[in-house]
Amino acid sequence: MSSTANNIRRFWPVAAACACALICAAQSADPAQLTRLIGYADYYVREFEKEVALQRGGEKMVWRNQRTALEKVRDLKLKYPDDPRVDALFRRVRAALKRSKGDFVDVQAEWTQYLHNEDNMRQLISKLGEEEWQRIIESHKEGMIEKAFPAPDSAEISVEELKGRYVVLEDVEYPAKQFYGASGEYIWCGKPSSGFWFIDLAGRDWLGPYEAAKRYRRTVDSSMQEVKKWTVLAEVSGITAENPIGGEEGPGAFYFGWILKPVAIKIPDHLVAVRDKEAESSGRFIGEEKVEAIKQGWYTIKEIPKDVTPDRLMEIFMTAIKEKNHKLYLQCIDPEYMGGTYGEDEVKRYFWDLHQERFHGEYVHATFSKPKITVQKGFDRKDELQNFFLDDDDRKTLEKIGGEKVEEAVVESIAYDKNGKQLGSPHPHRLRRKGGGRWYVLDYQQRF
Repeated sequence: MSSTANNIRRFWPVAAACACALICAAQSADPAQLTRLIGYADYYVREFEKEVALQRGGEKMVWRNQRTALEKVRDLKLKYPDDPRVDALFRRVRAALKRSKGDFVDVQAEWTQYLHNEDNMRQLISKLGEEEWQRIIESHKEGMIEKAFPAPDSAEISVEELKGRYVVLEDVEYPAKQFYGASGEYIWCGKPSSGFWFIDLAGRDWLGPYEAAKRYRRTVDSSMQEVKKWTVLAEVSGITAENPIGGEEGPGAFYFGWILKPVAIKIPDHLVAVRDKEAESSGRFIGEEKVEAIKQGWYTIKEIPKDVTPDRLMEIFMTAIKEKNHKLYLQCIDPEYMGGTYGEDEVKRYFWDLHQERFHGEYVHATFSKPKITVQKGFDRKDELQNFFLDDDDRKTLEKIGGEKVEEAVVESIAYDKNGKQLGSPHPHRLRRKGGGRWYVLDYQQRF
């Protein structure tokens, strides 16, 4: 036993050395093979770096080469941690990965001041509206139906008994429960077991307050669009049978419901809107007459200098949107485009609304590059290459025959969210100037 133990003790160091040698041999690849593996990884790292560079600081959802590049470099780093070529790849892919997450900046207080201004205005208009709402409810107290649900049963009460009385409906879901029925356009409230109310949308009693609510959203506070449930004071005007809840599962059934003529609309924590026959759009929101005077104190820019540069005009254009200065917004846009593809109403409303939504749901600020200016029509005196071959008489002749000079500028914007993160890649914006006059925005519909 003693001899056997001695043999084992003599053999063990040799075995351990052999094992270590085998492990090291397994871990050390053939130099040519390692070079090939590094080459493969380098290819995917370069492709990933190109993708990141094309984004120019922006982040995207799907990267074609990111995962493969990371996996190949990770495997090499785990197996050959001391190889300088592997370490260089590791540092490159690490830098590209960080850049792929998007650029960041510190958010300046003035970037989000417009949101604070809007919230202060919202609170004021909401307070004025709530006070008026209480007065309206009090003035319609006589004849008020105390409980909206269950709705009066049409089998037990006649139209004459209910007509002219008032009801307050809460949690009115518009436009989720808007529908076109056999007898008109309505919002439906209720269910078969508790009865239905149908708010009539066809007349000015609805359209007037509703248009006022849209003006509030455009001029005061864009967060109103996030409120999905409204409160409506309405007057009973009749009864009808409609199929309000038909859908994909089938046409549903017809139910009797009371037709309501709106008296006032309340959007909780925002506004109260009423019909006003004297108003241009047949309605107003409470406190509307105070809005413009208050907003004058918001405006940091009130006019456009005649010598404004393209990049400065884009800053003014963005500021007009953020501060809800619709007049200044329109002054930034090329007048010829007002009646173009989309028409003046679309410029005034649709794209204005889109900009408002984006500056409340996506980004809070944008920065702008220096412009790249080209002459689209006429002679360019600043073209050094052409002017090298021309004398003053040539230039004057070319200016005369070339007609009015038309210049176009391209300015790129980079948008940032409320956390300071860059959103997407830079976006180009085109501007135009004629005859050396003032610059105007062409791509007014473009996102920032």
